[in-house]
Amino acid sequence: MSVRTLPLLFLNLGGEMLYILDQRLRAQNIPGDKARKDEWTEVDRKRVLNDIISTMFNRKFMEELFKPQELYSKKALRTVYDRLAHASIMRLNQASMDKLYDLMTMAFKYQVLLCPRPKDVLLVTFNHLDAIKGFIQDSPAIQHQVEETFRQLTEVYGGLPAGEFQLIRQTLLIFFQDLHIRVSIFLKDKVQNSNGRFVLPVSGPVPWGTEVPGLIRMFNDKGKEVKKVEFKHGGHYVTAPKEGSFELYGDRVLKLGTNMYSMNRPVETHTSGASKSLASRTQESIAPNPLAKEELNFLARLMGGMEIKKPSGPEPGFRLNLFTTDEEEEQAALTRPEELSYEVINIQATQDQQRNEELARIMGEFEVTDQPRQSASKGDDLLAMMDEL
Repeated sequence: MSVRTLPLLFLNLGGEMLYILDQRLRAQNIPGDKARKDEWTEVDRKRVLNDIISTMFNRKFMEELFKPQELYSKKALRTVYDRLAHASIMRLNQASMDKLYDLMTMAFKYQVLLCPRPKDVLLVTFNHLDAIKGFIQDSPAIQHQVEETFRQLTEVYGGLPAGEFQLIRQTLLIFFQDLHIRVSIFLKDKVQNSNGRFVLPVSGPVPWGTEVPGLIRMFNDKGKEVKKVEFKHGGHYVTAPKEGSFELYGDRVLKLGTNMYSMNRPVETHTSGASKSLASRTQESIAPNPLAKEELNFLARLMGGMEIKKPSGPEPGFRLNLFTTDEEEEQAALTRPEELSYEVINIQATQDQQRNEELARIMGEFEVTDQPRQSASKGDDLLAMMDEL
């Protein structure tokens, strides 16, 4: 497992989340002069994206994110995105949030699977950042935040060897291996089977720096080529035209990670039968495991860097529906397997007798000096503490 995987996972999933929200906000957009108080306008769309992106690329949050650390569970990361999605006036109910997270994870899983080289996961990340910068063209301060994250990515990942990128890709694939949710766009494009598994192509450009398959060269003990053997590979491969740019501005060449929702078409998700049976076999225990509290401490430390912008004054939060109709949303909430929904678990940290020194150190970082908490509340669960940030 690579300790350099978390920033790439977070940024790419966050990029996919922004693509989806932008598409749904545009689909529900109503001209400002005709909109009722509870309906979306173009101004609201920009405001929501600006608030989420500003929170996502908060400097302190990024500093914590880029520290070497192991990946945490899907449930722990889901909590981050739940909080991030509600960093503006927008509100999603459980069914829409489930669908949003399903679309995010399946899209990035597809991109990781199709990366020609392990290092190209960095180009996928840059494609997401390029698109995010397009969302905030009118906000120079937020653009600066995104560009600063780009520089951090270049500094941390620019000099990594191919073996480390292979380990990062492996770590990502292990994280996604049990997710087989069908997505309408992938099914229509015939890149996903009805069981939720992706179809790997046998055509297109080969990885940069490699040759089209079909030739075997044999060498003697002196390194001299002595024989060539051709074979039929059964595909339709071509040489890569050029390597994608890893600079702040440049041609990435690779299209993975670009906005697949730029063409306005509805997107549906369906849980495959295989996923349902797998979920029932791997359902997490209601009683949290010993690592759960450390994960929540990790989340609380990350959330400490997030500046959540709450609606000011009497202005209500706007509700966004990721389904075509309210009826579809209600039906999805009723039919979704309980094992695949993400519920909040309240954990009393003071009851954990197996806390190690690292956990105690993390706990110490949450002490608030300017507004001390009463001693009676020290055992409150960390998620409640996060809500007060």
